[in-house]
Amino acid sequence: MASHDDLTAESAQEAAPGTYSGVWLSSYDYVSTGRGASFTGKHYVVVLQHGDRLTVQSIPGSSDSPLTMDLTIDGAVCTGTWTEQTAEEGYYRGARYHGAIQLLIDPTGRRMAGKWVGFGKDFDVNTGPWELVFQDASTTKATVDQYRRPPS
Repeated sequence: MASHDDLTAESAQEAAPGTYSGVWLSSYDYVSTGRGASFTGKHYVVVLQHGDRLTVQSIPGSSDSPLTMDLTIDGAVCTGTWTEQTAEEGYYRGARYHGAIQLLIDPTGRRMAGKWVGFGKDFDVNTGPWELVFQDASTTKATVDQYRRPPS
């Protein structure tokens, strides 16, 4: 995963172009202390833009742990919250995790990268990288149906 450090401070001050509605690939890294390993969570998500607000919702079938985000755009900085309901049958047994997120929008408007912060199951606060990469501008049912599968 590319680092958000690839984005310059100058680009963070510019207004990012265009609309962000569409299908995006969401990926974030986290450490599972109980398993002693790092993992990457991936979801295809639908992003809907309403002015400076973005609502993000995972596409069913792209992951067994539904994800939502509520974000606000200020220039090329995107700030908000995330929530993930882990899979009932998975390692975290249906636990609901949530936290804050801040992303820098690439000057092309087709990539957002930054950091998440959230609590862990051992009463600790965790952080890690998070990235959204644009896939398709359409949000029609036919387009979304193409992404009802786990990302590769």
